[in-house]
Amino acid sequence: MEILGVDIGGSGLKGAVVDVLSGELRSTRLRIETPKPSTPERVAEAFTELVRSLGWTGPVGCGFPAIVRQGVAHSASNIDKSWMGRNIETLFSEATGQPVMALNDADAAGYAEMSFGKGKEQKGTVLLITIGSGIGTAMFVNGREVPNTEFGHLIMHNMIAEHYVSNSARKRLDLSWDKWGKRFNEYLIHLERLLSPDLFILGGGISKDYDSYSKYFKGATPVVPAKLLNNAGIVGAASYAYRYLQGEL
Repeated sequence: MEILGVDIGGSGLKGAVVDVLSGELRSTRLRIETPKPSTPERVAEAFTELVRSLGWTGPVGCGFPAIVRQGVAHSASNIDKSWMGRNIETLFSEATGQPVMALNDADAAGYAEMSFGKGKEQKGTVLLITIGSGIGTAMFVNGREVPNTEFGHLIMHNMIAEHYVSNSARKRLDLSWDKWGKRFNEYLIHLERLLSPDLFILGGGISKDYDSYSKYFKGATPVVPAKLLNNAGIVGAASYAYRYLQGEL
């Protein structure tokens, strides 16, 4: 079965048709710039352009950069503040004429890794951490999602953790891999104390440099790089929509 997966970020909307049984892309991966300002109406226009450019009709899974409950955005840290309280699913469904199912973008990446990546068939507590301009997290317990975790907003050194350990913090402070790796190790150990996870999966673009900093991780929990990399949000959004339609959620 094929479903369109769309990953909406602060800088771009990415989408492709996904084979939800294999996790493989079945179309060109299309990217459209996120409009500025990123108001609901303008993002809906870009979302519709992406859907129509791919010639898609049918269900659409959408990863969105916000806390998402029952299809409604309850935060707006990386998108226009006017999204607060807006129903993402209703807006995008009406704009495209297609059924849209939305979830938090980090949770979407988590679904991808749990279905087709390093979390597949993993028991216990798995925490995916997406490392980029901020820190996103997705937690699964025995394969079931705990939605909308925001562990990038824990406090470390009197600041929000993502301001201390994100990739943007590394670039801003011009940190070497060893200095940044030791910072991130602090963060992982902090999460260990709180959650006692069985596995950490690190995603985001920085995961391709995993060997440059992983040697500085000294915690007890196994840590692995994500498998799906930049396609995780697309694949996970489609996987979520499929599971929703199958009545599994």
